[in-house]
Amino acid sequence: MIVQKDFINRIKSFGLNSYEAKLWTALLSRGISTAGELSDISNVPRSRTYDVLESLEKKSFIIMKIGKPIKYIAIDPDEVLERVKKSIKDEADRNMDVMDKLKDDDVLKELTLLHKQGVELVDPSDLSGSFKGRNNVYNQMETMIKTAESSIIIMTTEEGLKRKAELFKNHLKKAHKRGVSIKIAAPITPNNQNEANFLSEISELKHVDKINARFCLVDGKELAFLLMGENIDPSFDTGVWVNTSFFASAVQDMFDEVWKQHKVRVSN
Repeated sequence: MIVQKDFINRIKSFGLNSYEAKLWTALLSRGISTAGELSDISNVPRSRTYDVLESLEKKSFIIMKIGKPIKYIAIDPDEVLERVKKSIKDEADRNMDVMDKLKDDDVLKELTLLHKQGVELVDPSDLSGSFKGRNNVYNQMETMIKTAESSIIIMTTEEGLKRKAELFKNHLKKAHKRGVSIKIAAPITPNNQNEANFLSEISELKHVDKINARFCLVDGKELAFLLMGENIDPSFDTGVWVNTSFFASAVQDMFDEVWKQHKVRVSN
């Protein structure tokens, strides 16, 4: 049986490797079959076939039929999909339980203490880094927002406002409740009006459409900014993070000048 390589790659989305995908596909085409037959039609080496079929059985993709010769029965793909979804959810729940327990574990307290002691020994000029991929930059911004003590400044694009409203809304709400001053500057259009209305309830929001800048500045000292326009693949987006009052204060001074020239956006 000849199966297109692209088709096999898509089947891997079920959490299978190449041999598993080939044997499962072969069995689906036969309904019931022996290991030798499946090896022949799938081009999986016989030396590996039994191990791979055992793996598929453990993953609940197939059933081993009792008797001689041993045969295997295919399970309906719709049922397999539901089982895979349940397995992924169960695994995620278990991992979340482990992470939650670590919050109160002594090892986390010791790691946190080590980090604080280590940071005290670091030269301020070394507190900087670069990030490849928009998600990684946003993860850093999220951490900054969660730990903000006095101020959060965000300048972004039309689409960037929508993304940040979605990704950071809970952390911005918590920061607002802590009394943190939040200022956001971005182009406000019908495309992001709903997000602008929400953000205007927890921050000062101004419409700024003539300056292309993408950054987040926290407490006047910690700055994360993106180096490129957003019209690129998110995986190629690149950002820089610095933790230095000297550079951050210069950016804040420029932001303050722009801020003075625009009116606060009032929600509709």
